[in-house]
Amino acid sequence: MSHAVERLAVCISAHDWSPDHTRVAVCPNTNEIIIYRRNGNAYEPEHVLTEHDQIVTSIVWGKDTNRILTCSQDRNAYVWTYTDNMWKPVLVILRINRAATLCSWSPREDKFAVSSGAQAVSVCYFEQDNNWWVSKHIKKEFTSTVLCCDWHPNNVLLACGGSDMVTRVYSGFIKQIDRKEDVAQGTAFGKRLPFGAMLAEWRMPAWVVSIKWSPSGNRLAWACHNSTLFVLDCETTDHVLRSCSYNLLPLRDFVWLNDDTIVGGGYDCNLLLFQFNGDGWTYVKNLDNKRETRAAGGNARQAWVARTQQGQEETVDQELQTRHQNCITVLKRLDQNTLSTTGLDGNIVVWDLRKLAQDEGFSY
Repeated sequence: MSHAVERLAVCISAHDWSPDHTRVAVCPNTNEIIIYRRNGNAYEPEHVLTEHDQIVTSIVWGKDTNRILTCSQDRNAYVWTYTDNMWKPVLVILRINRAATLCSWSPREDKFAVSSGAQAVSVCYFEQDNNWWVSKHIKKEFTSTVLCCDWHPNNVLLACGGSDMVTRVYSGFIKQIDRKEDVAQGTAFGKRLPFGAMLAEWRMPAWVVSIKWSPSGNRLAWACHNSTLFVLDCETTDHVLRSCSYNLLPLRDFVWLNDDTIVGGGYDCNLLLFQFNGDGWTYVKNLDNKRETRAAGGNARQAWVARTQQGQEETVDQELQTRHQNCITVLKRLDQNTLSTTGLDGNIVVWDLRKLAQDEGFSY
């Protein structure tokens, strides 16, 4: 399989895939969510969801329940269920007065979190009697917009970061939902886990733009806007925080390939590989190397030099030597061997990780 590139919009603000990877929900930086059916490298629109009033900022497609969770700058979130050949929304009572920035299903998909500009995270669960999702707020210590959040595999710990330049870990334990046995043995952040308790925090030198737990939950990573990736070892209560600075433009998002390998994307319009070498984390290389395009770019430069030496008019080749032509904003892990990216160029790229690892000489 080669890396498939398809232009779906002028700009894409969010996307995610169905559990069987045959459909993808995409927001073209508007209030709409378009669900495409993928047929090879072709994408055929099937449904358009229009309940939101402003730009949709995040889409998460539940892998076990097949429900779509969305949030928007309109301060609302919806849970979409496919019934009678239609996607029907269920209202979420977020109770926020600023834009929602990101949403995240818990691992068991029985609750979810929505970060926002209201200096709060809404943790939502379903109320059967009223047929809607209600929320409880985590507000402690936030002084600015919460840009990102992610659930630990134990379904309780919630990591958050934002523009107040602090990374925090909270308890998202809800009595009506969570099982006491899940945390009976305690966690690396303590045993007493009442809802909303702040369990740890780290002051950062810049905005925290993306945060993710590793597949095992033994590590927590976050990307800052000063081109630094931080990784916390938290298998036990003896936490070790490591940083990895890179001489490139900042990341916007990243995914774990395993507990020792991270792939991120951002303003460099490229995939960046980070790996743990036993002593610390290092930036390894850029992964999007379009060799044939780079060769063409070299010929173009030679032609430009020849023209300028002859006094001919200068021309500018604006095409980047990467599959993405603008900032990468969202990365999604489809399965063990597949990754997808979208960005401000409106492209969706599906990456074959096996081919990428073979071509670039890394393992995952």
